[in-house]
Amino acid sequence: MGAQEHIPEQAAKPREYLTFRIGGEEYGIDILKVQEIRSYEPPTRIANAPAHVKGVVNLRGVIVPIVDLRLRLCTSQCEYNAFTVVIVLHVRGRVMGIVVDAVSDVLEIPSEQVRPAPEISSAVDSDCILGLGQIGERMLILLDIEKLMSDPGMGLAE
Repeated sequence: MGAQEHIPEQAAKPREYLTFRIGGEEYGIDILKVQEIRSYEPPTRIANAPAHVKGVVNLRGVIVPIVDLRLRLCTSQCEYNAFTVVIVLHVRGRVMGIVVDAVSDVLEIPSEQVRPAPEISSAVDSDCILGLGQIGERMLILLDIEKLMSDPGMGLAE
């Protein structure tokens, strides 16, 4: 009775995603990878780092690399204003931050509302896209943030 009933329920359980905006696009990442959300403060620049690696910040004694995901995803202009935030992630045993235009909300998206991403050329490797989530009129690009942040093009050494 117990174990057999629990498996289908677990498989159908919706996943929660933190949604954020970069330019005109809305993205979602697994909420379990998010440690905290902070307002943007200019980090300490690291010499010879790629342009999208803004530098590092000291977060309660932990040195955290900050990546401007907007620059990495080829957004033409990046403005730093009151809405600009850093999402602090815990990915593969490391703490790192990503800069985004704004955080929207946390959404529960049932797996049946996630569609495969079409095979098109984009700034994000298709391996890093989990799919497209449809919530009413909103279309979210669901990112595999672990794969994206560990991509060699990200410029963060393991």
